[in-house]
This record gives sequence, C-alpha cells and structure tokens, in this order.
Amino acid sequence: MGERRTQAERDAMTVEIGYALVSSAVLAGLTFAAASAPALLLFDLGRTARTVVLGLATAAAVLAFAARVVHVLWRFPRREGRRLGGPAPAPDRVEHSGSADSVT
Repeated sequence: MGERRTQAERDAMTVEIGYALVSSAVLAGLTFAAASAPALLLFDLGRTARTVVLGLATAAAVLAFAARVVHVLWRFPRREGRRLGGPAPAPDRVEHSGSADSVT
C-alpha cells in the first residue's frame, strides 16, 4: 500500500486539477477559434467544406485540451520532488537548487 497523503497534498492536487481543466478549456477555445475563424470568416465555403472545417477545428480543440491536461498533471508530481505512488525522498537528505558558495 502507499503512504497516506496529507490534507495539504490533497488540496494541492485539487488546485492543480482545477488549473489543468481551466487552462485546457481556454486553450481548446483558442485553438478552435484559430482553426475555424479564418476559413469561415474570410472564405465563402460550401456546406460540406464548412462541415469539414468545423470538424477539423473541433478535433484540434479536443486534442489541445487533452494534451494540456496530460502535460499539466504529468509534471505536477515531479515538481514536488517525487512521483505519485513512488517512494518519498529520504528525510535526511536536503536538496538545494544552488550552492551556498555562490552567494556573496
């Protein structure tokens, strides 16, 4: 079995999921608009061509949404210093991003 997460860890994951969903929805909307607006607003398309453009724009938006969610949630545990379900870092080992010798 795994170790139990603290309330702070659960809260952090909840916030991260919310961030992933909101930022992904914004990205999907922008992707859809960017893919469909030029063709629909600048060109006089027939019904079939309009349907194809909207279908491709929708597919691109769905792909962008999914890719963003995966990207945000995949890197979250690594930022915390460990992967979910993986071993916790040793408590006696302190990791620093820089050395104290470089500070003057």
